[in-house]
Amino acid sequence: MSVLPVPAFRDNYLWLIHNGKQAAAVDPGDAAPILAALQAHQLSLAAILLTHHHADHVGGVGGLLEQAKTPARLPVYGPRTENISGVTHALAEGDQVRLAELDLDLSVLDVPGHTAGHIAYFAPRQHWVFCGDTLFAGGCGRLFEGTPAQMVASLAKLTNLPGDTQVFCAHEYTMANLRFAQAAEPGNPALAARIAREQAKRDQGLPTVPSTIALEKATNPFLRYREPAIMEGLHASGRLQGRDPVASFAALREWKNSF
Repeated sequence: MSVLPVPAFRDNYLWLIHNGKQAAAVDPGDAAPILAALQAHQLSLAAILLTHHHADHVGGVGGLLEQAKTPARLPVYGPRTENISGVTHALAEGDQVRLAELDLDLSVLDVPGHTAGHIAYFAPRQHWVFCGDTLFAGGCGRLFEGTPAQMVASLAKLTNLPGDTQVFCAHEYTMANLRFAQAAEPGNPALAARIAREQAKRDQGLPTVPSTIALEKATNPFLRYREPAIMEGLHASGRLQGRDPVASFAALREWKNSF
């Protein structure tokens, strides 16, 4: 089984989890590229998985259902506390998703912050996590509906996953995120090495995702907000008073919003 990135819009990645015959679409914000990928790879759509309600993640659901041979039988999974049209299976943390056609098991995590009801899907056997707009390669999502404390807790759940877990986020924001990370923690050698590797990928037109939890923990400032060097930098720039970790995270997020 493998995961196929399907580029959409300006910088979105829609994901197709497939076994060569059946596929599950993750956050299909647009039906057309998903339908084209299914046809190109001779795949049948078996399920749709949604992480949150934003249009660039759910906008293609209706079109996919219209094209399905038996739309009434196509399951659409999504967060229980968000009102998303077409969802047939509403999920929250602790729920398990079994996609028999793919022999795929997924555990659901509540990861609010970007939106109030955002969820993520973790595949324990494959060590994959589909985290929407909560954790990005080198960054995290904006806090549109949640609080810094909620996002800190959500990111902690993701960083508690095994270090080799592949992080399938939903946007190609990596280089912009890493430029900010370098401003926040300029003395991090792992970060400098990552910037060189990821820029080489982009120079060849290759995706920078998935990353891994271990790589994010070593280089992502939104997972490293407790690091003394980051806190000192926030203090020196007048962005942080005191030593509260959540305040440090909030200061980073506010800085990134205008970086």
